[in-house]
Amino acid sequence: MAKHTKDIWNRDKDGNRREQRSFVRYAIVATAIFVLFLFLKKDSIINWVQAGITLRRQERQIEQYRKENEELDERIRMMTGDRDTLERYAREQFFFAEPGDDVYVIE
Repeated sequence: MAKHTKDIWNRDKDGNRREQRSFVRYAIVATAIFVLFLFLKKDSIINWVQAGITLRRQERQIEQYRKENEELDERIRMMTGDRDTLERYAREQFFFAEPGDDVYVIE
């Protein structure tokens, strides 16, 4: 096969394989044009890959936000339903104290 494709562009050497060699020439040119369009068009394959990477990154970020929202919803549920949790949160975050308690703030 390498013997027949060595001078694929020389039509004088086509001989009895004229149809096969002309098809090979046509396939090479069509493939080259297709590849050029894939990479040079506005909507090229490079843009598709970049969009795919951005999409995966955004999906991971959305999943992270969902987990954070679930954790925050759980904290809200605990604070609205459990008085002890709410009191502990108020003491730790806002330095609240009951009458008679001593508050020490250490930074």
